[in-house]
Amino acid sequence: MKNKIKQYILFSGLTLVLTSCAVPKVSDIKKPLEIPMENNSVAPSTINISLKEFFTDSHLQLLFDEVVKANPDFLIAQQRLEIANSYLQRSKMALLPSLEVGAIVSADHYGKYTSEGIGNRETNATPGIPNSEKIGQDISPNYWLGAKSSWEIDAWGRLKNQKLAAQKRYMASAEGIKLLQVELFTNIAQLYYQLIASDKKLKIYQENLKLQQKAYEIIKAQREVGKATELAVQQFKAQNNSILAELEYIQAEIVSAEQAIASLTGKYGIKVQRNSELLPTQIGILNKEMNLSEIIHSRPDVAANYLVLEATQADAKAARAAFYPKINLDATIGLNSFNAEMLLKPTSLAAQLLGGFMVPIFNKGQLKHEFNIANKEQEIAFQTYQKSITTSFNELQTILEQMKIFEKVLQIKSEEVAALDKGIIVSNDLYLTGYANYLELINSQKSKLQSELERLQFQHENTQNNILLFKALGGKL
Repeated sequence: MKNKIKQYILFSGLTLVLTSCAVPKVSDIKKPLEIPMENNSVAPSTINISLKEFFTDSHLQLLFDEVVKANPDFLIAQQRLEIANSYLQRSKMALLPSLEVGAIVSADHYGKYTSEGIGNRETNATPGIPNSEKIGQDISPNYWLGAKSSWEIDAWGRLKNQKLAAQKRYMASAEGIKLLQVELFTNIAQLYYQLIASDKKLKIYQENLKLQQKAYEIIKAQREVGKATELAVQQFKAQNNSILAELEYIQAEIVSAEQAIASLTGKYGIKVQRNSELLPTQIGILNKEMNLSEIIHSRPDVAANYLVLEATQADAKAARAAFYPKINLDATIGLNSFNAEMLLKPTSLAAQLLGGFMVPIFNKGQLKHEFNIANKEQEIAFQTYQKSITTSFNELQTILEQMKIFEKVLQIKSEEVAALDKGIIVSNDLYLTGYANYLELINSQKSKLQSELERLQFQHENTQNNILLFKALGGKL
């Protein structure tokens, strides 16, 4: 007996050695390209501005709260996170033995000239055998009541790595929730400040319309006394109509933005309550030294991609472990009898313990392809991770540079508007005293309007840029 056990152990060891030689290796997780060290000095404190510290507008904060409660995409993502959690819990259960409790009832009819049929007749013909031990001739029943258990011993880490992969994907889904939340908040903020920009544009046109109407009245009065022509009157009227058309178009823009906000907040239609100021430049952030590497790797999109990369490596390790022998332990215990009256007797107790050691032979081709797929998925995940780092770095650098440029442009544009405001007063005076014609008056008003609109456009773009800065910094919620 001992010799047989030694032979079995020797055979198992030899099988394992031969199997190991044919098992491919799993690639290590690659390191991404280093982030340039220029302007990448470590600050005494990490930039960690929360959502409500960054966006202080109370009306906008209320919209953020509504998005979290009612946005369909966000609610769907939360359900997907729960699904990922269920996959994780299922993978944990795979490490534990299974246990089933139940009953089995069967009935067999054996032919007269079968070994079972002959055996049953001989048993029944045994002298002195009690009736409880006699087997039915026509129908042989079988009753079983008990429990079955099966356990795969995870000697090579296949189940453990499957659990690790599910865990990393669950964590990636959680980061995905954060990313979706940041994107929703970013979209809401962009629409909200687009509304404020439209309000400001509306006000600019309304103020310029007043100036135009005032000039129009002057021109009409001068036509009455022969100091102006009908051509001048018609040109001022056409200019007024152009502004009136723009006012109507801006109203359409406002309605469109409000409906977009309603869709994001899960409503059928709303009038958005809002303040009147655009988001200012985050000068405090511009003046800080940043650890760009830490900022980028804390972003939810980058963090999620790294977790997926770790999950794909765990998948590859699980696929590699499938090349090794599979070790199973099966156990059965219960009451078994062909006599229903004797089933619950202690003498009907039956048990079985079975150990299995199965080595994959003919399915190795399939295992190799599965491993190759897992290995390539790991490479794809790494490239996706590297792409997210590169994109995040360039996005943040672009936003920071644009913030500096917009600050300069806004200062220049403000000076230009102030100069053109004075020009309107001068042109009116010159026209009334005969030193300027009506075309110069029209051009001065057009220039003022255009300059104000351009300044507003840069203010709006600066606001949008600052909104994207929140996302680029990782979007702390």
